[in-house]
Amino acid sequence: MAQLFYDSVRNLGLRRYTPEQVAVWAPEPPAPNAVHARALDGRTTLVAIDVSGEVVAYGDLERDGRIDHLYCRPDVAGAGVASKLLDELVARARSAGMSRLHVEASAIARGLFERNGFDFVHRRDFQLRSVIIHNYLMERLLI
Repeated sequence: MAQLFYDSVRNLGLRRYTPEQVAVWAPEPPAPNAVHARALDGRTTLVAIDVSGEVVAYGDLERDGRIDHLYCRPDVAGAGVASKLLDELVARARSAGMSRLHVEASAIARGLFERNGFDFVHRRDFQLRSVIIHNYLMERLLI
């Protein structure tokens, strides 16, 4: 998952962000043990694997209804894998009795979230390692 995150940001990120923005977003792959610990911190983490057992996408849902990560390998982007993971995250949120989901979606992911019932709230411009970057606060009501 650590390498997938890095590869996704470094490759797909260039579709909507500058090389400088992509470099500060993912300066290097995260430590695998940190990614593993994060996946086990109480959030729901779903992983999609291909027929050979390779991780092709993953997503997570925090207890407060925040979708923090939803990433796929660049070679499967646009194939519907992230959409299926998102559908399952929504189903899990409903099962847990959540009434609202929210996400700070990248410019790459914004369309995916919009197609899956999330509404745009506002654009967030912020500084990351002295570089200005942006994402979009989005939400979906489940009631």
